[in-house]
Parts: sequence; structure tokens; C-alpha cells
Amino acid sequence: MGVLASKFVDAWRGAQPCGADDSCATQTCLRQGRSRWFVACLILLWTPYASADTYRIATFAAPLSRDGPGLLLRDLRKGNDDQLASIIAVITTVAPDVLLLTDFDYDLDGMALSAFVQSLAAGGVTYDHTFAARPNTGLPTGLDMDGDGRTGEARDAQGYGRFNGDGGMAILSRFPIDENNVENLSDILWHDVAGGTLPVADGAPFPTQQAQDIQRLSTSGHWIVPITPTGAETFHLLAWSATPPVFDGPEDRNGLRNRDELLMWENRLANDPPASFIVLGNANLDPVDGNGLRDAMGAFLNRADLQDPAPRSEGGAFAADPDHIGDPSLDTADWPDYAPGNLRVSYVFPSMDWTVSDAGVFWPAPDDPDAKLLGDDGLAAGPHRLVWVDVRR
Repeated sequence: MGVLASKFVDAWRGAQPCGADDSCATQTCLRQGRSRWFVACLILLWTPYASADTYRIATFAAPLSRDGPGLLLRDLRKGNDDQLASIIAVITTVAPDVLLLTDFDYDLDGMALSAFVQSLAAGGVTYDHTFAARPNTGLPTGLDMDGDGRTGEARDAQGYGRFNGDGGMAILSRFPIDENNVENLSDILWHDVAGGTLPVADGAPFPTQQAQDIQRLSTSGHWIVPITPTGAETFHLLAWSATPPVFDGPEDRNGLRNRDELLMWENRLANDPPASFIVLGNANLDPVDGNGLRDAMGAFLNRADLQDPAPRSEGGAFAADPDHIGDPSLDTADWPDYAPGNLRVSYVFPSMDWTVSDAGVFWPAPDDPDAKLLGDDGLAAGPHRLVWVDVRR
């Protein structure tokens, strides 16, 4: 079943000391003069964000990118884009406390992000805090980065992008974000990553040594973002969005880069991990099916310092690809069966200090009323599914 939008008080999923059957108890407390208890109870009853015991953390590779700069803002302001409406409906239904979007066009003034937050607020979910930084997508290099003999194309940017900021990342949070202490690792060069493997063709660096000298590892970005819920300890989001391990040649440039974008986190967790963290984003890599260096994700899933809550959905199980090995209920993307089929590519991994109370992929079964949010073909909000995990400490 999906998460019902009408369950507003469940948005925080914390234990509520007052419920619908408390009216008699409240009257008794009043007669006994326990006014302090009664006031506290009323605050908890009427304030939906009163309990911060459990946090819903989510990632969503919703298609919030357009063909040119400013077009996402245009579509948001028009208010008549069916795909945007479906994406907003999915987010407001699941109501995450913290949400990473991994395909969101960046603009310097954050106008599109502000407009998107306003649209979510109109749907009943408010985010008072946001964060976005300029991504590597569309950042020009002036060089031929893909070896096709041309420059100035989308694949010649630091990360694939038709324009500067194309399909970046954004974080939406109900809790304060410590922007002054964000670590942005996005400018780290690929050849500086310990254990990284750069592409080679005919025994020479691909496409050229000059290109490898300036090539950043991050396709979009690698961020370590501190978040501090009111009255609680700070935790860190380790957010990233990797290149698909396809659209290249025998040198396997994208496959190697995809794997090493995961290696970036492996190195950080091995050498200087935050005290409490959640790794999340679009890895574009399934541990058992599809293209890419799958063993790398399989190993990451089994790290001793991470938990894999294994979020599942009934819709994914229903749409299983018969030739795939992995559990289809874990899939997070609905792609055509012939290439590459449904895969698990988006993840939320809490560190071991968290207690996971629930997890899921928003992919309702066809007979679930929430399935209408994804349209008749299941693609109204794009091929990717929102992945969420409920955690507490």
C-alpha cells in the first residue's frame, strides 16, 4: 500500500502521547488541576511536527530538469505541467522530513528551488530549509572529454549537461541545514581519488592526458551536509548522483567513473567518517542486474558501517523483469524491459547508530489507490521512484 496523504499527523511518525480517545482523560486531568500536562498535550495534539523521534529521509531522481536554463522555473510558475503535478503529488503523499532530489536544474539565485518548495507547501508539505550548490553538470571544460573529436557538447562538460546546472541536486529539509559547514567534494579530480581507475584506450589515457588532468570525478556532486533537528544531535547527509555506466565505448569511461563515484564514499568512510550519517542518492548501479561494475555496489551494501534497510514496493514486485536475478520489489526505476529493465539504483543507507523503523519505495501495486499518482503507464512522475527510510536514535 502507498502512504496516504490524509495521514498528516503521521508525517513525523513519532509516538503521540495524546490521541483521538483522550478527551475523557483530558477532562479528568483538568478536574484534577493538571493544567501543565493538559497544555503540553494540546501542543502535541495540534502541532503536527511536535515529535522529532523519527525522521523520514528520502531520495528521488524525479525528472526536474528541462532542455534549457530557466525552463523549470517557467513550468513551475505556469502551474499546468502534468509531470510536475505528479512529482509534487508523490512527494506530498510520502511527506519526507528530508529529501534529496538528484535531477533538479540549478540556478544561481535558487529561484526554481524556491518555486518548487512553494508548490509543495500548497500541497501541504512545508520545507523551511533548502540547500543546493552549483553542480559539475554542464560545467564547460573547453576540451574534448568524450573522445569524439568535437568540443562544446554536453558530454564535454565536467558532468554531462546541456547547460550549466543541468540536472543538479537539491536538498529540502524541515530541519536547519548548517550551510557554513557543508563539505563540497565535487571539485576533487578523478586522478586524485585513491584507488581510482581512469580509462585507457590503446595503452594511452582516454581521451587524452590533458582531459584527464582536469577531469573531476563527480558527475553532479558529492556533498556532506550537516542537518540538526531542533533539540537533537547533528547528522550528516552524504549525497551524490552518479553517471550512468553506459553511453561510452570499449574504454568504459562511464562505467569506471560510476564505480569510482561510489569509491569516493568508501574512501571517506574508511578515513574520516562523520559521527552520524546517512548516505543517499542515485548510484545508477544495481548490485546484480543491468550494466556497470555491479560487484562494487554489492560490496557497498555489505559494509559493516552501513545499514541497508532494503526498501521494497509491491509495484516493483508486480512489474518484475523475468530475466533479472535481483529481487524486483527492491527496484527503484521502471525502465523498458529490453534496455535495461527495472533496476535498483537509488539508495538510502543510515550509519549503524540509527534504528530503522520502516522503509519503502513509492511504487504502489496497480490496485492500490495511490497508483493513480503514477499515471496509467506508471511514468507520470518519471521512471524513477521515491525511496524513503524512517530512522530514529
